[in-house]
Amino acid sequence: MPLSYARAVVGSRNPAKIEAVRRALRRLAPGCAVEAVDVPSGVPDQPVGDHATRQGARNRARAALALTAADLAFGLEGGVEHEPPVVWLVSWVSVVTSEGRSGDASGLRMQLPTVVAERLAAGDELGTVIDDLFAVQASKQHAGAVGLLTEGFVSRTDAFADLVAMACAPLLRPDLF
Repeated sequence: MPLSYARAVVGSRNPAKIEAVRRALRRLAPGCAVEAVDVPSGVPDQPVGDHATRQGARNRARAALALTAADLAFGLEGGVEHEPPVVWLVSWVSVVTSEGRSGDASGLRMQLPTVVAERLAAGDELGTVIDDLFAVQASKQHAGAVGLLTEGFVSRTDAFADLVAMACAPLLRPDLF
C-alpha cells in the first residue's frame, strides 16, 4: 500500500540526493511533492565512521522538517570508514515524519582505492579527491565516487534511492515496527 504523504523535503540541495528521494517516492508515495532545503549536517564535511555519517543524515532530516511544513523529511549522508589499510565508502539515509515516526538505512559500502585512502588520511574530502582523480567537477552532485569507480554501472542516485526506500520500511509497515 503506498504512503499517503503529500509533501516531502530533502535536507540538501545536492541534485543526486534530491533525485534519489524523488525516484523512491514515485513508487512509494505517488504524487508526493519533493522540495529541497539547505541545512547543516552537524558533522564534519567529511564524516568518518558509521556513527558520524548516520548522525549527519539524522540531523539533516530533522533540520529540514523543522524548517518546512512537509509531511516527512529525508537526510542523506555519505562518509568513509577507516579499517587500515582499507577505507570504505559508506552511506546513510534517515527519514522523519511530522507525526514523529522515523527510519534509517545504510548501505553502499565499497572499498576505495589506495590513492583515495592516502588523501583522506591527509585530511582531504572524498568529493575533492574523486574530482581530482577523475578530472571532473562536483562529482558528488552527479555520479559520485561509486558511479565513477563502477564506470557508471551504479550512480550515487541509484544507490541512495534504494536506501531511501529501505529507510521508509517503518512507514510502509508500521504494523511490524
